[in-house]
Amino acid sequence: MLPLNATITQITEESPLVRTFFFDHRFEDMEPGQFVMVWVRGVDEVPMGLSRNNSITVQKVGEATSKLFELKEGDSFGLRGPFGKGFTLPARDEKVLVIAGGVGAAPLSPYAEAASAAGAEVHTILGARSAGDLLFEGRFEVLGKVYVSTDDGSKGVKGFVTDVLKSLDVAAYDRIAVCGPEIMMASVFRLLEERKVLEKAEFSLHRYFKCGIGVCGACCIDLSGLRVCKDGPVFSGVQLLCSELGKYSRDASGRRVKI
Repeated sequence: MLPLNATITQITEESPLVRTFFFDHRFEDMEPGQFVMVWVRGVDEVPMGLSRNNSITVQKVGEATSKLFELKEGDSFGLRGPFGKGFTLPARDEKVLVIAGGVGAAPLSPYAEAASAAGAEVHTILGARSAGDLLFEGRFEVLGKVYVSTDDGSKGVKGFVTDVLKSLDVAAYDRIAVCGPEIMMASVFRLLEERKVLEKAEFSLHRYFKCGIGVCGACCIDLSGLRVCKDGPVFSGVQLLCSELGKYSRDASGRRVKI
């Protein structure tokens, strides 16, 4: 469980607050949707989804990610993983809908690519605050139809991913994969529940992790007690019925934090 030393080989600025860090190691057996524990030396160790088998895509939101943004090509950080349960890959000829909001596009892009490679038809709803914040649009476009929504209307539908989702026949899809801000995912959850297709959906949760391997229990979710780091981070929609999804998470001390 010791972290490997990962040297940064390339840094791509995806938007003013999002960068992709490529490193000199490939996790060849990763499941799309799995995460790694990133050790930012002298600051913290934090979970991050893999955007490829040799990259993480990071949004600058706190102390650890701000420190990452100070690193340059040739610098390094520690990596443990990959950990957790990823998205379920479709069978050949299945129809898949990917719903990505903001940096949630990071773990969903390798899933969409793997689903397409498996012979599935892939459609994507890609949402962001503005056109400049859309992530990996090109990666999704080469796989199939992409529906875009932006909060400010600078590209695609003005509004949220749910505004696009309402116009689609969700019953026509065999699988639905969702990742993004939790308020967004909760809205998608409710819509899919209303359309009676929740059993087709999987959601990737983000919670505070200490160990990342299911030992400490810091990331247990109410009411099931499932561990996000071990039993997730990807859960079926049915598993999340009557859960804390969209209501609250917990901080490092275990106190509830309203979402």
